[in-house]
Amino acid sequence: MTRETRQITGAQSLVHSLEAVGADVVFGIPGGAILPAYDPLFDSTRVRHVLVRHEQGAGHAAEGYAQATGRVGVCMATSGPGATNLVTPIADAYMDSVPIVAITGQVPSAAIGTDAFQEADICGITLPITKHNFLVQSADDIPRTIAEAFHIASTGRPGPVLVDLPKDILQGVTSVLPHEVWPPTLDLPGYRPVTRPHAKQVREAAKMISAARRPVLYVGGGVLKARAAAELRVLAELTGIPVVTTLMARGAFPDSHPQHLGMPGMHGSVAAVTAMQKADLLITLGARFDDRVTGKLSSFAPGAAVIHADIDPAEIGKNRIADVPIVGDCREVIADLTAALRTEERPDLEGWWRSLDRWRKTYPLGYDQPADGSLAPQQVIERIGRIAGPETVFAAGVGQHQMWAAQFISYEHPYTWLNSGGAGTMGYAVPAAMGAKVGRPEATVWAIDGDGCFQMTNQELATCALEGIPIKVAVINNGSLGMVRQWQTLFYDKRYSNTDLGTHPVSARTGVTRVPDFVRLAEALGCVGLRCESPADVDATIEKAMSIDDAPVVVDFVVHPDAMVWPMVAAGSSNDEIRVARDIAPDFDYSGDAEVNL
Repeated sequence: MTRETRQITGAQSLVHSLEAVGADVVFGIPGGAILPAYDPLFDSTRVRHVLVRHEQGAGHAAEGYAQATGRVGVCMATSGPGATNLVTPIADAYMDSVPIVAITGQVPSAAIGTDAFQEADICGITLPITKHNFLVQSADDIPRTIAEAFHIASTGRPGPVLVDLPKDILQGVTSVLPHEVWPPTLDLPGYRPVTRPHAKQVREAAKMISAARRPVLYVGGGVLKARAAAELRVLAELTGIPVVTTLMARGAFPDSHPQHLGMPGMHGSVAAVTAMQKADLLITLGARFDDRVTGKLSSFAPGAAVIHADIDPAEIGKNRIADVPIVGDCREVIADLTAALRTEERPDLEGWWRSLDRWRKTYPLGYDQPADGSLAPQQVIERIGRIAGPETVFAAGVGQHQMWAAQFISYEHPYTWLNSGGAGTMGYAVPAAMGAKVGRPEATVWAIDGDGCFQMTNQELATCALEGIPIKVAVINNGSLGMVRQWQTLFYDKRYSNTDLGTHPVSARTGVTRVPDFVRLAEALGCVGLRCESPADVDATIEKAMSIDDAPVVVDFVVHPDAMVWPMVAAGSSNDEIRVARDIAPDFDYSGDAEVNL
């Protein structure tokens, strides 16, 4: 006896498919072309829809959800400007290898290419910034396409996938796919990510590690994507090798661990930057030799051999030639490397650690309190980290506050630090924090934002207020586009062209007081608004924010306008030119390091 086939619309098939792949939340905004999908979504009991206020917010929320949970984030928008508003978060997800699926409506199939109302070739636009994208041409293809999109987004090197659905396809009739035949057969010829490393390459890497005298474990975001933090710790403790974690890898290795040297790169710790420069071996795990880490590439780690493990073969050798390339999933690579090293002699690192400990002790991260008694932004962020605790999830915008949050909050656990590393997208923090809170409702989630970034996407606080998403936002208000102002101070003779935002009590440029007033703005958006302007009030203000669990909280921390991020390697400079403060370079006594042949 054959079962009668039930007919449904393409829109219903889309919702059924999302339910079948395990999507539990969609961040989006309805519009004409995508509207057919919203009707059956209204009836779904398994997929929650969060109505955002801007499509960019939907995309960043999907990113925050994905980064905090490890699951695929989903955002949805209509055709034309709705779809193009997703371009920035899609590009951001592509740069940072974040698994999201963006679903867009499209004009009816017959109208494609006619410059119809709200038509945009979103597949063409996003081709360079997606792992793959689909223009669905039959309602019958929707289940397979959604299954393929989620598979592509979440496997291999994760990343964004776009599914474009013409309106007539959503309105067309198709057959419901029974759950017992889900998932449909995937048709992805040529897509076979390599996850298992080659044993010969692993053995060669183990021999190099055993023979090294100044090795460094250079850990990138790929370790987090591979869910390999536990394996990394085993490898590090087995070998005794120092660890540096990039901006995208904060939390992959505990900051409190004695082998952790901190973050490398433009605003990394002196110990981390110098260790890489003086290393004789870089064991590179899920990192890509980004310019913000290497500085002037030709002078980066000049004496180091390189072991480079990455799931994406395109990254290996792209910026720095690898002596031992290993293609594979970092979790598999680290596990196999650890097993191979158990049969090798442990490297002798006694002299290396003497040098590292001296650099770490001589040049710790620090900051000065402003002489006028105003707030130091570093103090604010440090105290938020201490009071909120290591289980808290932090999302940062882009700029000075991002670097201070990376430096002065201690990350003890993976997936507690979310930021826009590759694209450097201002406006990321608030919607990403919103997405993280939806994905992990039990966690405390703080957005550490700047007064410039905050003004780009703060409308999503209305979403948080109405949807019951009680995030906490610290606005580090220095009255300007802080990182741009820092560069103007250092490299443009203090010519502050168009960086004064007018958000301080009195703007030096306009004389205007607090535009906008962040406390009143927070209240207008349905949040609790607080302000702190004195160092003596920092802890009490943070504790008050922490005590509020039934509404979003925004704290306007009015900080000194001239605080800078140090250490710093100027863009395009060698990492050897690191400065711990303006015009102050570390003074290394190399004679004391003779035993490690620096």
